[in-house]
Amino acid sequence: MKQLFGVIAIAALLLPSLIFAAPEVGKPAPEFTLKDQSGKAHTLSNYKGKTVVLEWTNPECPFVVRHYKTKTMTTLANVYANKNVVWLAIDSSHFITPDQSKAWAKKHKINYPTLQDPKGEVGKLYAAKTTPHMFVIDKEGILRYKGAIDNDSWGSKSTKKLKNYVDNSIQALQKGGSPSPNSTKPYGCSVKYK
Repeated sequence: MKQLFGVIAIAALLLPSLIFAAPEVGKPAPEFTLKDQSGKAHTLSNYKGKTVVLEWTNPECPFVVRHYKTKTMTTLANVYANKNVVWLAIDSSHFITPDQSKAWAKKHKINYPTLQDPKGEVGKLYAAKTTPHMFVIDKEGILRYKGAIDNDSWGSKSTKKLKNYVDNSIQALQKGGSPSPNSTKPYGCSVKYK
């Protein structure tokens, strides 16, 4: 009986890490299909041949609000819009509706879709921890970067000291190189899973 309880205890400890097992840089990015705020389905593998940026978002998170006020995401997405890069925001907040995502996109002039993940299935597949949490996937569908958007979690660094990890990652891939660093610690609000 003690052995049975021991096995159950170990399984209970390991289960969360199995459910939230983070995808590895250098391995294929997990496949998914999600609908955006307008009901259009997006499947990751349909973007093979393009660099894909995944941005976990939540319009109620102060970190996300700050980045959208300063246009961090929209400016970067626009810079690469005609350079074979697809930008997809993903909202895994269980309480954000498609209408709220539409209103957010209109307010901030967002030209890319916000994929709706209210059950958190894709968020958990990617082990997304924060909003924002960024992932950069290369043209072959390989995860090349995961982590923070930049090195300025509080929005207090000067332009000279600011390093945008996603921008650097995209540039490295477009030059045929590898992002460095390829992983950083994300910052922001916790993803509001159900």
